[in-house]
Amino acid sequence: MSDTDSLSRIDAALALDGYARLPAAAMRERLAIADRDWADFAASWNDLGPDRFMADGGRYRRRRHATFALRAGVFTRRPHQPHWQSRDYNPLNGDVQRWFDPVAPATIANPVAQAILAFCADSFDPAKSGDWHVELHQFRIEASVAQQGRPTPEGMHRDGVDRVMVMLIERRNVREGITRIGAPDGMPLGEFTLTDPGDTMLIDDHRIFHGVTAIHPVDPDQPAWRDALVVTFASAG
Repeated sequence: MSDTDSLSRIDAALALDGYARLPAAAMRERLAIADRDWADFAASWNDLGPDRFMADGGRYRRRRHATFALRAGVFTRRPHQPHWQSRDYNPLNGDVQRWFDPVAPATIANPVAQAILAFCADSFDPAKSGDWHVELHQFRIEASVAQQGRPTPEGMHRDGVDRVMVMLIERRNVREGITRIGAPDGMPLGEFTLTDPGDTMLIDDHRIFHGVTAIHPVDPDQPAWRDALVVTFASAG
């Protein structure tokens, strides 16, 4: 398990283990995130539309979605389009064109989003020589006494891309939500919980399966949710 406090070790951690954990303090220092910018960025999760494509019938997930082309280190936002995964990777919601509300332009323009995208490009394509299809997802998983929140209702899975970044934005009044890492043959490789705003995980999607256990409210009388940002890179070349 690679709980690295030196971001220069990302490449080594990904090569050795297939994933790397990056603590919030190191990430926020690396990204040079101002408190006000982070507050504005995190507040955008309060305006996510419902995910209407949950084959399990759940109404616990809210999200927004954006796509980009990345060429020679330059991101270009693409026209809004559906998110699609093969059922081979998502047996619950796969083989369906899923249209989600677009990520707001102001959210993408926020310095935090720009720094995160640049960080992903540096981490996943340091030579800036690739041609990538990039997707950005804002997720809010809500939990209540009546309904548990399931961050990954499809279970342990791959996303069907090349690289994945997952960043915790906020945990509000929730317990559990444990991230589990496994090998393609089903062997467990570790588990941990992203707890602090900015805690981040990078994944080699060819080598690592991942999933997050359900969340439940600590105080059943108060709202409870887990907010996360997911950025995926898939070769477009």
